[in-house]
Amino acid sequence: MTNNATGQTITERLQDAKKLRPHTNELIGIARGLLADGMLNQSEAEYLLKWLEERPGALDTWPYNVLFQRLSESLADGRLDSNEEAELLGMLVDLTGGGKLEGAATVSTTALPLNDPQPNIEFDGRTFVVTGTFVSGTREEVKADITIRGGRVLGAVSRKTDYVVLGQQASDQWTHANYGSKLEKALMLRDDGHPIAIISEKHWASFLD
Repeated sequence: MTNNATGQTITERLQDAKKLRPHTNELIGIARGLLADGMLNQSEAEYLLKWLEERPGALDTWPYNVLFQRLSESLADGRLDSNEEAELLGMLVDLTGGGKLEGAATVSTTALPLNDPQPNIEFDGRTFVVTGTFVSGTREEVKADITIRGGRVLGAVSRKTDYVVLGQQASDQWTHANYGSKLEKALMLRDDGHPIAIISEKHWASFLD
């Protein structure tokens, strides 16, 4: 197993990530409460930032790191403007799997750890792992769409994986054991320099025709 800068193996990092899941459940509960009225005021944003600051051990792990960074930037000048509010609302929607937020100006996907830019997708001879809930079909239908184009679907993420496809509703399930372990391992392999691409269902579907 490849070691990171701190000397940890991927297995050790996966174990650390599992320890964060109680915090993650709490974070999703807080996010859903904040989203209830379709608005995020400054005091709510400051509360969420303080909650993250009190959990420093999580701040080098997705999604805590991206949320903490964006909250810190938004509140650095002491005020939360409408554009910052809309982006933060979009991030919270992504994290809770809430879909489109009625009343929000935009819905961001910056909370999801997708490759940026997302790559061209080749099917023939490539390996895929699919996770989350797909809006384009059942999990079996998604797998069939890959295999009939010459791709191979794996049950778990490994160094042999070329693409991890996140179902559009994946963010609603990312704290569950199966989804969490797949995404966490993909992130760690990618951070270690392995050429694995984490892509959205929408991007994947655009290459089906």
